[in-house]
Amino acid sequence: MLTGLPGDPVILLGVVNTKLRDFYPSLDAMCDDMQIEKEELMEKLGMIDYEYDAVRNQFI
Repeated sequence: MLTGLPGDPVILLGVVNTKLRDFYPSLDAMCDDMQIEKEELMEKLGMIDYEYDAVRNQFI
């Protein structure tokens, strides 16, 4: 469940990458803290051909 995050995948990308850059050391930490489903987030951003890169800690 992506409660509190934008529904539009392009806007979601910007919000998630900003949160990862400014507040979280990893996608897992962000998902745990925000209580969101990692798989659902990855699927939604996969719709616009973005994947999580753990080295960069962002969706690219």
